[in-house]
Amino acid sequence: MKAVVVYESLWGNTAAIAQAIAEGIGEGTPALATSEATGEAMSGVDLIVAGAPLMGFSLPTKSSRDNLRRSPGKGKPPPDLSHPSLREWLAAMPSGSGRSAAFETRFKWSPGGATGTIERELTKAGYPPGASRERFIVKGTYGPLREGELERAREWGAQLARLSR
Repeated sequence: MKAVVVYESLWGNTAAIAQAIAEGIGEGTPALATSEATGEAMSGVDLIVAGAPLMGFSLPTKSSRDNLRRSPGKGKPPPDLSHPSLREWLAAMPSGSGRSAAFETRFKWSPGGATGTIERELTKAGYPPGASRERFIVKGTYGPLREGELERAREWGAQLARLSR
């Protein structure tokens, strides 16, 4: 089974979760930023695990990222906007076949969600969900992750690997 974890991360929390999921899936599973998840890296993939932060109650949009670019906030860590958004990556993804799983990072009390959009777009590309979506909790806007979330992400990755066999 060839699995790839693809992510959009603005402050590093989603990247950390993606790496933990990849570790849980198993050796050789890459966690790739959207700019890295192209061509050969995605060729012959059986399982795509994709995730992003929840922003404005949904998967980040061009508008929400433009707002961050214009006004990142004083005294706050700058967001990493150097990679395409997951939304853009999903829109440009070529058709394939396999399974998928979606995850997001979010506040515990956040309404809305990013995982439904991720699942819908992956399904359109030929990768319907093979597992339940997952949400990982960030304590504040910029982190850190809630204690135990990296371990939970590794466990979810291991579960995905078992389901995909």
